[in-house]
Amino acid sequence: MQKVLKSGAGWRIGWRPQSEYQGLVGGDDWAFELTSEELTDFCRLLGQLAANMRSMQAELMDEENIACEAESDLVWMQVEGVPSKYTLRLILNTGRSCEGNWTADAVPDLIAAVDSLKFF
Repeated sequence: MQKVLKSGAGWRIGWRPQSEYQGLVGGDDWAFELTSEELTDFCRLLGQLAANMRSMQAELMDEENIACEAESDLVWMQVEGVPSKYTLRLILNTGRSCEGNWTADAVPDLIAAVDSLKFF
C-alpha cells in the first residue's frame, strides 16, 4: 500500500505503512504521528462519536450543546457542540503526551477523509 496524505482547511490525516509511526493527524499549524494501533482507534472512535452526535439530533433542541467522549487504552476523544456542528479533541493515552483539536468547520471534512482511508 502507498502512503496517503489527505488535507483540507484546518485538518490533515495521513497513512504511511512502511514506518514505525504509520499515521498522521493534524490541523493547519500542528501535527503528530500515530502508531497503526493509535490511528485505528482514532478512526474507530471518531466514527462512534459522529454516529452518537447524529443520533442526538432528534433528542436535543436546536441550540442545545452536548459533549460526548470516547476512549480506548491508546486515545481519548471528545466532541462538543450541537449535533450538526461540533469540535473534536484528541489526547493520546500513551507516553508521548500529544494533544490536538479541530474546529467545528474542519470536522465534517476530517470525518469524510477518515471514512475514505480504508486502511484498517
